[in-house]
Amino acid sequence: MKIMLVAAEASGDALGAGLAKALKSRNPDTAFVGIGGPKMAAEGIDSPFDIAQLSILGWIEGLRALDRVKARVADTVALTVRERPDAVVLIDSWGFTIRVAKALRQALPGVPLIKYVGPQVWASRPGRAKTLAATVDHLLALYSFDAPWFEAEGLPTTVVGSPALHIDMSQADGVRFRTARHIAPEAPLLLVLPGSRPSEIGHMTPVYEAAVALLKADDPALQVAAVVAGTVAEDVTARVATWPFRVHLVQEADKYDAMRAATVALATSGTVSTELALAGVPMVIAYRFGALSYAIMKPFFTGKFATLFNTAADTMIAPELIQKDATPEKLAAAVARLLSDPAARADQSARQTAALDLMGREGRDPSEIAAEAVLKVIARKSELWV
Repeated sequence: MKIMLVAAEASGDALGAGLAKALKSRNPDTAFVGIGGPKMAAEGIDSPFDIAQLSILGWIEGLRALDRVKARVADTVALTVRERPDAVVLIDSWGFTIRVAKALRQALPGVPLIKYVGPQVWASRPGRAKTLAATVDHLLALYSFDAPWFEAEGLPTTVVGSPALHIDMSQADGVRFRTARHIAPEAPLLLVLPGSRPSEIGHMTPVYEAAVALLKADDPALQVAAVVAGTVAEDVTARVATWPFRVHLVQEADKYDAMRAATVALATSGTVSTELALAGVPMVIAYRFGALSYAIMKPFFTGKFATLFNTAADTMIAPELIQKDATPEKLAAAVARLLSDPAARADQSARQTAALDLMGREGRDPSEIAAEAVLKVIARKSELWV
């Protein structure tokens, strides 16, 4: 059996690696090809190009990168035609993967197409559910509130759960992190997580630098650490190196230790908010788009919140400061409130944990459920393979 996995961002790379591992546990002879990052490469999936060039968010940014995206779509389709896999799993990254799916429907009409993570139609552009249903054979959804949108359009959907909800934090050690970096047990520690997309790093790191400078001015004893995600590690490292105060750089391997060690986190909206909640860290969430992209996109946003556990709880648990509200002054004020109030930190942490339960924290490993669903789709569609 040969399976193709296609991921275009760091979060998708992690999902692809987990799925590959689960599929191999069922059939060690499974061969893999595809597009991905370092985590998928560790599972034996060598990407023909660097996926960092596809990590794009925003309409204007997308238009500027359109030629590059089209070229990588063509490369991906060519790889699929050459390898002729038994199924293709397209992971997250709507703008890229829907183009690949449509092109594959023309090039290889019989190959089973499985989408892993649907577009967040409950928050924006619900018409995408119909588009996806007309293009792929099956959807692997992360959350139960995703499924009705797609099933209503006739797309078979399996709710697998989010791997982020099943991360094992039992070995994460905040004391180890502080000891290794000579941070006193009682010292306040702010963990900054600037994001995993190049555009996020460009928009967010200057804001975070200014916000942390304000916090440091009020409390020089404040310790600061910043996570450098694999796909943007060099960019983040170079930017943070210019900050006029000491920052402890955190590699992926030490990320969960850093979360356990943190007093408060300042994070760019994304999957990392779920990881932080699992670690029990109260957080402030921020995000900025390019100004023109935001002006174009804003009318399409119909959801109340950007953070998944806020959405699941239908209330603002973690403060969200988006676009014009994501100023250094407002971010610093929100973080300072948590740093100065242990009761507020404990309350937010407890409410975050309760919201994770609403998201389906209990249950089987999502990668295992996803692997089973992929194999079932292959079994059903095998007779259609041309």
